[in-house]
Amino acid sequence: MAKTFKYIILGGGVSAGYAAREFAKQGVKPGELAIISKEAVAPYERPALSKAYLFPESPARLPGFHVCVGSGGERLLPEWYTEKGIELILSTEIVKVDLAAKSLISAGGETFSYQILIVATGSTVIRLTDFGVEGADAKNIFYLREVDDADKLYEAIKAKKNGKAVVVGGGYIGLELSAVLKLNNIDVTMVYPEPWCMPRLFTAGIAEFYEEYYKNKGVNIIKGTVAVGFTSNSDGEVKEVKLKDGRVLEADIVVVGVGGRPQTALVKGQVEEEKGGIKTDAFFKTNLSDVYAVGDVATFPLKLYGELRRVEHVDHSRKSAEQAVKAIKAAEEGRTVEEYDYLPYFYSRSFDLSWQFYGDNVGDTVLFGDNNPASSKPKFGTYWIKDGKVVGVFLEGGTPEENQAIAKVAKVQPPVADVDQLAKEGLSFASKI
Repeated sequence: MAKTFKYIILGGGVSAGYAAREFAKQGVKPGELAIISKEAVAPYERPALSKAYLFPESPARLPGFHVCVGSGGERLLPEWYTEKGIELILSTEIVKVDLAAKSLISAGGETFSYQILIVATGSTVIRLTDFGVEGADAKNIFYLREVDDADKLYEAIKAKKNGKAVVVGGGYIGLELSAVLKLNNIDVTMVYPEPWCMPRLFTAGIAEFYEEYYKNKGVNIIKGTVAVGFTSNSDGEVKEVKLKDGRVLEADIVVVGVGGRPQTALVKGQVEEEKGGIKTDAFFKTNLSDVYAVGDVATFPLKLYGELRRVEHVDHSRKSAEQAVKAIKAAEEGRTVEEYDYLPYFYSRSFDLSWQFYGDNVGDTVLFGDNNPASSKPKFGTYWIKDGKVVGVFLEGGTPEENQAIAKVAKVQPPVADVDQLAKEGLSFASKI
């Protein structure tokens, strides 16, 4: 017998939790909504996993960071879903989706039917085993996506006290986990092929600050090469990392952060796709009127820039989920909602550092402020200028008010007559807008 729901959210990550809260706000009736998740826990704020979850002192644990605490909202415990009559179907992997038949089939053979489906499957990590890297299946080689992954890494950190870690990758995960491993008194070496860290967002000038800061904290950085193999001991635990340039690094722990890919395989060929994601309109509706896609998997119209984009970030996961639910309920009631008008936003925290970025990182750049890694409280930033207008802003060490100011600049896109003057004005330019 199929279990039937009016609405099903496929996936149990950040988007699912925020969508559930919005459904409750919009008056969803008991029994109408189900969330199907392969994870064993209710939706939680995923960014905690690479930060506070791994702290040596007072680490974060569930139920502390269930959604929606990451954006200052109430914490939705499993009981909340029960009270609202929302069915949380956990530890359940969907293996087949038939959009024409409006049905989902789980690994356990259960069938679920829906009237409206929200695809919120998120991303999966890219694994070195995907590329057939020699020895990449050794024990103590970790990836970070779910609470289970974080638990395993935490146990390894405790077991390999004062040990050596190699972090493969120089992006978000690489930088955040290198910092947290160092806080745990682990000897850390980062390895990445690019000329500088976070190359998709950082300029060389921005990256130089973070690389020097990390080096001052005792993190070793090896650039311009990749891990091509691993050796393990008699227990099958990783022992060495072999680099393409011939170097061999000792390792008790390896953490890999080389990116993710959107999980769209279940609906492939059944919906329109674009730029690696599921193509949607400004309400996150796909080309099928009863199927919506949100978060990492959605390729949507980014109104500010007049183009289709896919955005992998928690902020968009939250907001796209809310937008889809508002649109679904409005359509049922014959109302309209405003188009999604998103300002791209990224942030990270590590050690005593905290940066935010808003807008688009295209065009010429202007670096401003105190970017000395040895400063007690460094505060610096970068403006991106395209066609004579500021289109993006990055700021390290900003106050909440300053971060609001740079967000406004990225949204308003003020004209710039004199680039040298902008460099001199620095942050004060943003506060005048």
